[in-house]
Formats: sequence, C-alpha cells, structure tokens
Amino acid sequence: MMKLLPLILLLSLMSFITMTLAYGQDDFALAEDCPPSFEFVTVEGKAGVCRLVNLYQFYDSVQGRGLGGTQTSLPEHRDGFTPAQIDLGRYLFFDPLLSKDGSISCASCHQPDKGFSDDLDRSIGVTGEKVGRSAPTLWNVAFLDKFFWDVRAKSLEEQAQGPLFDPLEMGNTPEQLLATLRANTVYLKMFAQAFPDEKELAVEQVYIALTAFQASLISLNSRYDRYAHGYHQALSENEIKGLNIFRSFVARCAECHQPPLFTNNQIAVIGTPEPEGRDFDIGAQKTYAAVENSQKLRGGFKVPTLRNITKTAPYMHSGKFDKLFDVVEFYSKGRGHAVPKDEKLQLHWHIWEPELTDEEMQLIVDFLGSLNDESLTPEIPAHLPSGLPVVDEKYQLRLSSE
Repeated sequence: MMKLLPLILLLSLMSFITMTLAYGQDDFALAEDCPPSFEFVTVEGKAGVCRLVNLYQFYDSVQGRGLGGTQTSLPEHRDGFTPAQIDLGRYLFFDPLLSKDGSISCASCHQPDKGFSDDLDRSIGVTGEKVGRSAPTLWNVAFLDKFFWDVRAKSLEEQAQGPLFDPLEMGNTPEQLLATLRANTVYLKMFAQAFPDEKELAVEQVYIALTAFQASLISLNSRYDRYAHGYHQALSENEIKGLNIFRSFVARCAECHQPPLFTNNQIAVIGTPEPEGRDFDIGAQKTYAAVENSQKLRGGFKVPTLRNITKTAPYMHSGKFDKLFDVVEFYSKGRGHAVPKDEKLQLHWHIWEPELTDEEMQLIVDFLGSLNDESLTPEIPAHLPSGLPVVDEKYQLRLSSE
C-alpha cells in the first residue's frame, strides 16, 4: 500500500493542475432554482428559499404514534435554504478538499449509487483504517433530530463536524479547513454568493451549506408511497403480504420502523451481535454516560430508516449481516439470543420471539424492496472548485486493498 502513495499523490496533483487550467470561476455559478420537490418561496426580509412539497403534508395523523398507518403525516423537517446554499453544499459534499489531505470527501462514505452509504461493514478514513461503525444512509435526514448510530449529535450542523474533524475519518481541523477554503478563489466567490450578508467566509457556513444539501435528499416516491397514497396496484401480492406481516403484532417491525419514514428516530437496545473479533460496542450509553441510569442504553443504537434499504448492505451498526433476510432472521430468532454471556442488556420491549417462517421472512424482504426511491438523486458535479477528482483514486485504491 505504501508504494502506491507516491503514484496516488502524483495523479492527484496532475488532476488538480489540469482541472484548474481547464475550468474558470464562471464554470461554478451556483443554482438559482430549487431542487425537484422543492418550491421557491419568498420569505419576508429574506432571499427566496426552498420549501419541501410532498403528499404526506395533506395527512393529519402524526408519525410517531403507534404503528404508523399508510396515510401518516411526517414530522417537522429542515428546509428553508436558498438554492445557492443547497448547491454550494453539493459541491462541498463531493469535494475531497474538505479532508485533511485531499484524499476523501463526504461522498466517499456516502455514495449516491449505494443509498448514500458505501457497501462496507465499516467505512475507511484518511488513515486507511476502518472506522468504528458503518456509514448510515443520508436519505430523508431532513426529518431527523438525532444523528450518528449513538445519537451524539442533535442537528445536521453538529453532525457535519463529526466526520470532518475525526482523526480517523476526514482528519481535518476547523482552522485548516477554513484556511484551505479561503485560499481557493473559486470557493470564495461561491460562498459570497450563498451567504451574501456575511462579510467573510466562516467555517459555520460550511456546516450550513452541508446541512442545506443533505436536507434536500428526499426519498418519498417509492412504490410503497404510491400504494400509501391510494394506488394499490403499485405493490405486488407478495409485497402487500410482506407489508401486512411487517405491521402485524406478531412481527412488530413497524413499532420501531414506523411509516412513512420507517424509523421512529429513537434508541433501541436489540442485542445485535458484533462481528467476530470485535469488542462489544456500548453505543448510546457513552453518549449519555453523565445521565442517571445510562446503563439501560448499553448496546443501544438509533433505529435506522429502511428507505432504500436494499442499497445499503451490509447491515447493522457494524455491518454484521450481508443480507436483509439475515437481518429479519436475527429478529425472528428471539429475544437476546445473540447477547454475549457476560453482558446484561435491557433489551427493547418490542424484541421478542415472533418465530416467523422462512416464507414470512422472505415476504418481509420482498416488501422492503418496495421502499426504494432514488428519483431525486442529486447530480454529481462533473468537476470541483478544488480541481481534485470527484471519485478520487486514493480512496478507490484503499478499497481495492481490503
């Protein structure tokens, strides 16, 4: 691996020089229109902003109550960013410039064609080592108020700072990030366009722009959604059977994976096994270590959304399971069956012994495929203000060496 680094750095430098010469500042004018599914509205005293529009806004029943019916409304969400802020966030998201050494971008671990995950059990950062947990999907994060598997961040702005400044992930520092961006004349122009009321580029603007882009990643037009909105021919007979099992009081999947987001965004202790050789991950207990009775959150993790779930294997916080059937089977095998003998966990009360048949488990898997919707996948930039490659060779070579 070490022998590859000089070649990688040379390729990156050549790419930077070539692209810097090929593209000027005018090639990076930010969008003036909102992304699809957002309408441009003028807010008094502010520039026009983008507001999300979807059919679930017409429903009265609130997501988070009970199982969640097929016509359940969505929780409050983040929007109200300008088209320029969203588009600036898109460029930043795909630009390796944000990492310590220009080797990886946000999109390295959150790849659009992989459900905004990376098909690894645990992602790889700037050091070439695997990080502690898998990369969760970013679809529909606008509706969430807790982030990371251990819910240690309470906003998208706070979440953005985690990978940016984690030594094992992107490895940067606020000071270096700010200096790098200020040294780039193209980004200076873009930030001035996205934040016209600000006197100079500030690191907080990076967090806002990344938040604006991530809040635009909406997936609410799957075949399931068309079924929920009244077109029952959208699902096959087996998928409808799978949905009924999923929402039944036998399987109880929907009690945590509540429609329409297919998560309740809460913490659940389910006793997921760790891969062989990995120490037990205490999860949310560490986040709430200073809180009384934090022991009850030992081994607890945020309930993930099931939207585009067929795209984001392997599954669980550590990538333990390669197939969705294996995940469903884990739940069906019974309460606490995989908990280490030396661990006493307070398992979530929804975890019990449904004892589903192989046919029933497969029907659930069939239904989960109907949650796929990538119709609003954003356009990947053809080139970047940094001049670095959008799909960087260094990261791809790390993956091939695994």
